[in-house]
Amino acid sequence: MANTYTAISTVTVGAGGAANIEFTSIPQNFTDLLLFTSLRSTDTETRWGSTRIRFNSNSGSVYDYIEVYGTGSVAASGGLSSDTSGSAARNTPNGVTASVFSNGMTYITNYASSNNKSFSDDTVTENFGTAALSPLVANLFRSTSPITSLMIYPSGSFTFMQHSTATLYGIKNT
Repeated sequence: MANTYTAISTVTVGAGGAANIEFTSIPQNFTDLLLFTSLRSTDTETRWGSTRIRFNSNSGSVYDYIEVYGTGSVAASGGLSSDTSGSAARNTPNGVTASVFSNGMTYITNYASSNNKSFSDDTVTENFGTAALSPLVANLFRSTSPITSLMIYPSGSFTFMQHSTATLYGIKNT
């Protein structure tokens, strides 16, 4: 990694799982933030799990996103506006091959500015050669407040499983 990346914090889910992964008191001395994730949820379906993100505990209708994705056999798109959370890295549901975790990256630009915040998400997850999903998502957080905390959580009433991991990096524009 470039020497402008600084690890702020890593969270690894322990035994029993976790309803969410949260980063608080985010330092304001970086230009951008980068969140790397490796996630698996308790969802027993064989469909792809969705992970949501909220900044500053804001659950207002201030998140917009649009995505394109491919499965190896299908390409499609979708999105929402005025949602109560943004789209973050997908998670692998527990209904697919055991011990497989998704790998994702969420890039948040100008997080400390007084402008609306754009962020993108790129994830890959698969089920040992029988299925794969690779979405690319563009998000907008319509708030002029600097981002001081973020939380990711699986959609639905699911939890992240043990060994799910998230690392938040600060990036300086040098």
